[in-house]
Amino acid sequence: MPHVTAVLETVLYVADLDRAATFYREVMQLEPLFADGRMRAFDVAGRGVLLLFVERGTLDPVTTPGGVIPPHDGAGPMHLAFSIAKDDTQAWRDHLARHAIAIEGTVDWPRGAHSLYFRDPDNHLLELATPGLWQGY
Repeated sequence: MPHVTAVLETVLYVADLDRAATFYREVMQLEPLFADGRMRAFDVAGRGVLLLFVERGTLDPVTTPGGVIPPHDGAGPMHLAFSIAKDDTQAWRDHLARHAIAIEGTVDWPRGAHSLYFRDPDNHLLELATPGLWQGY
């Protein structure tokens, strides 16, 4: 039986690509990988890729030299969690405060993890979680 080895890409759909890209580059400190009028791609710690697409902007198939990407879309506030080191929790709190981003909630989890919850400019719920949240993390 074949096995999945990881989640490679995570997608968020946004109202304004430039505004969202600025947030993920400057606030979340993600390194840009690719940009065009349709999407933005960011490296997530060398372990994954965050893709940003304009809401309702990917409803048609896209033909590439290598094949066709089928249509896709999403709506409403999504949830995305980023892993952080436990020792970086206060630094993230301070960093978010400097960017006037309110922390909406915090959770201390039974396995010892801690989570901070806040919103991006498109109202997606973002989480910064320390190790111990899930088995294997």
